[in-house]
Amino acid sequence: MSRIITVANQKGGVGKTTTAVNLAAALAGRRRRVLLVDLDPQGNATMGCGVNKYELDRSSCDVLLGEARLHEAAVRLEQLGLDILPANADLTAAEVGLMDVPLREKRLSLALEGSRGDYDFIIIDCPPSLNMLTVNALVASDGVLIPLQTEYYALEGLSALLKTIEQLRASRNPGLQIEGILRTMHDPRNNLATEVSAQLLSHFKDMVYHTVIPRNVRVAEAPSHGLPVLLYDKSSRGAVSYLALASELLRRHEQRQAGQLQASS
Repeated sequence: MSRIITVANQKGGVGKTTTAVNLAAALAGRRRRVLLVDLDPQGNATMGCGVNKYELDRSSCDVLLGEARLHEAAVRLEQLGLDILPANADLTAAEVGLMDVPLREKRLSLALEGSRGDYDFIIIDCPPSLNMLTVNALVASDGVLIPLQTEYYALEGLSALLKTIEQLRASRNPGLQIEGILRTMHDPRNNLATEVSAQLLSHFKDMVYHTVIPRNVRVAEAPSHGLPVLLYDKSSRGAVSYLALASELLRRHEQRQAGQLQASS
C-alpha cells in the first residue's frame, strides 16, 4: 500500500524543500519506488533534483488544471532513482485557476489516484503558506511530515499548523495523520536550540522523530549542484541524517501496517 506524505510548514526557511528532496532520494536509495511532487511555484525541489524549471514541457500546473495526466508530466531521474512531477512559476496561475473549478481542493488527489499503485511513497513539497496548493497537498495525503527549526518561534508556528491540519481532517480528509515532527538545522552547541528540542519532546513525545537534521554546509551547497546531499556528499553529516530519517520513517510505516493488519484480523 503506497503512502502519500506532504512535507509542510507555514513558516519558510525551515528546511522543507531540502527535507522533501533528500527524503525522496533516501527512500529511493532504500529501493522504494518514489514520486516527488513539486507543488511550490518557486520550483526549488525541481531545480534541487537537477531539472531546469525554465524548460518544462509539462508541469504540476498542467496536472492540477487537468491539461495533462501525471504520467505525461512526470520526469524520470535515473541518477536519483525516482520520478519527479516538476514545477515552476506557472503554478501561481494554477492557484488562481483552481478557484473556479469544481472539487478545487481535490484536484491533486484525483490526479494521483490512478498512479498510487506505481509508487511506494509519494512525497509532496508545498509552498510555505496555507493556500489552495497546500490544501490540495493535505487533502491528497495520508500523512504530514513537519520540519521544524529548533528556534524561539518554532512552537508557536507548530501550534498554528496543527490547528490547520485538524480543521482539514474534520472537513476534507478524515484519514490525515501527523507523519512526524522533524527537528532541522539543529546546532547542539546552541542552548536555545537544545531547550526548544527538549520542549518538543516533552509536548509531542512519539510524534517527534529521533533523527535530528544538523546544520551542515554540504546540505546547503547541494541544491546549487542540482543534487540531493546524498549524491553530492554521501559521507556528510547531512546525508547520514537523511538516510537515518528514511530508515526511521520506514520502520514507523511497517509498524503502522502491522497494526492495521492485526486490527483487521
